[in-house]
Amino acid sequence: VNIIDTPGHVDFTVEVERSLRVLDGAVTVLDAQSGVEPQTETVWRQATTYGVPRIVFVNKMDKIGANFEYAVSTLHDRLDANAQAVQLPIGAEDEFEAIIDLVTMKCFQYNGEFGEEVGEIEIPEDYKA
Repeated sequence: VNIIDTPGHVDFTVEVERSLRVLDGAVTVLDAQSGVEPQTETVWRQATTYGVPRIVFVNKMDKIGANFEYAVSTLHDRLDANAQAVQLPIGAEDEFEAIIDLVTMKCFQYNGEFGEEVGEIEIPEDYKA
């Protein structure tokens, strides 16, 4: 597996486009507070042009103002992406505590000063369908 980390800044649009021509897939990283940003739209269109399949990772869920639902809604509204969550966060900002994997239906909690201790916990009742 080869990983190419392309810059998100508008000054590197040409370099990103060159990279997209040789990729088998891409991971789009969204800020949980900002969601889709203007450069995200540009790179998304380029990836569509080159037929690059994508997954999206919503990052910085522990940041002040983090909002998973908002970030995902910007995918739909600004990119017209048919995006579906495969993991759901439990909490946000300083109360971000776990994720639910919707594929395996397991819940993982991160403990320790830096979240380095991972343990499986029961999915909270208010998150069960």
